[in-house]
Amino acid sequence: MKNNLPNRRTFFKTLAASGLVFSGISGLSCTNDSKQKIKTKHWDVIVVGGGPGGVPAAVAAARNGARVLLVERYGFLGGMATNALVHPYMKYKAGDKIITRGLFEEFLDSLMKNGALTGDRQHFDAEPMKWLLDRFVMESGVDLLLHTHGIGVLKKNQKIKTVRVFHKGGIEDLSADIFIDSTGDGDIAAWGGAKVEIGRKDDNQFQPMTLNFRMANVNIKAMPPGKEINGAYDEAKAKGEVKNPRENVLKFLTVHPDVIHFNTTRVIGKSSLDGWQSTEAEIEGRRQVDDMVRFLKKYIIGFEKSYLMKMGSQIGVRESRRIMGKYVLNADDVLSARHFDDGIACASYPIDIHNPTGTGTDIRFLKKGTYYKIPYRCLVPEGIDNLLVASRCISATHEAHSSLRVMPIVWALGQAAGTAASFCLKKNIKPADVETDELRKKLTEQGAFV
Repeated sequence: MKNNLPNRRTFFKTLAASGLVFSGISGLSCTNDSKQKIKTKHWDVIVVGGGPGGVPAAVAAARNGARVLLVERYGFLGGMATNALVHPYMKYKAGDKIITRGLFEEFLDSLMKNGALTGDRQHFDAEPMKWLLDRFVMESGVDLLLHTHGIGVLKKNQKIKTVRVFHKGGIEDLSADIFIDSTGDGDIAAWGGAKVEIGRKDDNQFQPMTLNFRMANVNIKAMPPGKEINGAYDEAKAKGEVKNPRENVLKFLTVHPDVIHFNTTRVIGKSSLDGWQSTEAEIEGRRQVDDMVRFLKKYIIGFEKSYLMKMGSQIGVRESRRIMGKYVLNADDVLSARHFDDGIACASYPIDIHNPTGTGTDIRFLKKGTYYKIPYRCLVPEGIDNLLVASRCISATHEAHSSLRVMPIVWALGQAAGTAASFCLKKNIKPADVETDELRKKLTEQGAFV
């Protein structure tokens, strides 16, 4: 089929001819040479991205005395948990020891009190989570700006001066002393000129995306064991009834007694950094969900009267950019359960690489009962003096990233980044100059496990 879409150059020429000119964008950086006057507002700390890294980053900074703005592109907070229906909270224990505490544990308590979390504190309800996150940030004194997209930065020397954002009210420049990138994709860091890597080193391929979905009215007591479901899945794939490179059916219980959550679709070869590819990924994800719904109702006992309850509002993204910071966490650090003197978050989740090009998942576990520490240096990008990163895109290799990317760990990273930002303000120092012994002490005092 002939592609009638305009190429990039033609597109921008057309915009220019129509008077709709993207003025001030040079590469990935915005400048302030626009003829249109753009409003500027100032905060101590601006956090971009309201997911599992951005929420605790904003709360931690605010509770430690900073005036904070949290910017989120959707109409609610939660990131992959609420937007993409990513579920449940993956492992945050080493043996019986809980190693992600602090603000994460506080928020789990809030979910539990409101009937939105199971007794094992893993399975949550994303709908009440939305308003509980609103309350969590606003009661901490955080200013919140929803329905707002970051579109670039204004950088002078080695400092970001403003983040340029767009919402239906227009374009604004948001100024701060310290910025925290919690976008997941590392947008602010990349726009600011930080060194980044994309995908795995040899071919830049990402881990695949997954569109999560839920089936309701399931007779869970009648449901067969996983081995039997996987056997039926293989049979349906062999017949061509299911077209999906995923090798197994991954399912979870939920807070609802007749609802099963599925993390089973696999969309390969698409990038979340490109709108066209993301569109293709969303469409393919929904096609795979339709295959799975038909398969479950036809082949699996207990699903005869079930129905598709919900899909993620967007496809789940495992990997995109990773910043290159003061230290790059690697696979050996993870598997050897290495502890760093500047460790600010702990993790025991395995290396978990979903094949970027097809079937198979590479899972490598830590020794039972052990955990590794993530150094503060992984949150500090090279080349930008007033930026911290608090999301899955911190400084790590493709392999190490596959372990640290899960939500509980990112909560811990966010709390550390927000607390470090408050140190920068009080001492008038750069993130790279934060005294990590003092930071670790403060995190411990505020309930974190470091």
